[in-house]
Amino acid sequence: MTDYRMCTRCVMDTSDPEITFDENGVCNHCHTYDRMVRQYVVDGEEGLREFQRIAEKIRRDGQGKQYDCIIGISGGVDSTYVAYQVKKYGLRPLAIHVDNGWDSELAVKNIEETLKRLNIDLYTEVLDWEEFKDLQAAFLKASTPDSEVPSDHAINAVLSRMAERIGVKYIILGTNVRTESHLPRAWSQGHQDWKYIRGLHRVFGIRPLKTFPHYGFFTYYRRMLTEKRVEILNYIGYNKGKALQILQDELGWRYYGGKHYESIYTRFYQGFILPEKFGFDKRRSHLSSLICSGEITREKALEELNIPTYSPSMQEEDREYVVKKLGFTEEAFSVLMKSTVKSYWDYPSYGHFMNRPFVLKLVPFVKKVVSWFK
Repeated sequence: MTDYRMCTRCVMDTSDPEITFDENGVCNHCHTYDRMVRQYVVDGEEGLREFQRIAEKIRRDGQGKQYDCIIGISGGVDSTYVAYQVKKYGLRPLAIHVDNGWDSELAVKNIEETLKRLNIDLYTEVLDWEEFKDLQAAFLKASTPDSEVPSDHAINAVLSRMAERIGVKYIILGTNVRTESHLPRAWSQGHQDWKYIRGLHRVFGIRPLKTFPHYGFFTYYRRMLTEKRVEILNYIGYNKGKALQILQDELGWRYYGGKHYESIYTRFYQGFILPEKFGFDKRRSHLSSLICSGEITREKALEELNIPTYSPSMQEEDREYVVKKLGFTEEAFSVLMKSTVKSYWDYPSYGHFMNRPFVLKLVPFVKKVVSWFK
């Protein structure tokens, strides 16, 4: 493409159709990273003191209860390091895992071994496989680049529901600015949008979603008022490489070979479907955040992008496994891979309403009101 460009600071490029560049060739995602660091990240001793203050409040509010906070656990680096840190700060978490049918054997072992060594109780929510399979198949048929949305939505719904059930208001998250800031909207959105998920499924799904964990528009905003979601990694000088080493040395944790590759479906989706059908490599997003955080150089990131997403032989095994498990024939899957690319905006969603000019003007006021209640 004659108009191809890549950021001069990170490795984000025009595979994000909404990317913009300043006069120095630096992309909007890098500017967003800088702004979010200023706004949300507290470094050094000040950050440690701030989280210690938050931890003391969590302990105080949780007195007399079996648990004082909830953590999500996928078996990946970020969530496992959160488990390690909350125990280090003397908190009493209940770990929540959502089993969507795609956990790798290594992910299951990592979760079991981590929580056993840290003495953390685990609650596992097992999704109805036939329902979830139908929902994932519907997203593939819809031809949007965000088939991970159902899993993310279910995880958030389960965390909220369990927090309410056991009377805990603190949910400690592994999301963070330093490793997750370069996130193109065009690559994935609608994670909180039940209207989008439900509407898309009504078009392409077959089975009714009777048990799938979800929340609607008003529940989402009520949750913002009643829950306290704490992104601990923004306070403790999070370095992914160092965290990975600690987990391996102290918890016997083993690496999967890629971000979110603890899920077989995610590994295949990010490593094959996204680059082959939609033309983007999600490693660009992950690597760009690490470049801005100083963990890797841009040159090293470019070298990594020249390496296949993962082993071609494993990719073939994953393809056969995923296609069969989702109930497609090889021929039907090949047709899906060639179908016209769509986006979030091609389907009914709350986003259409939220994007109206009068609503956009109200958003800053609503955020201010929410902050008052917090």
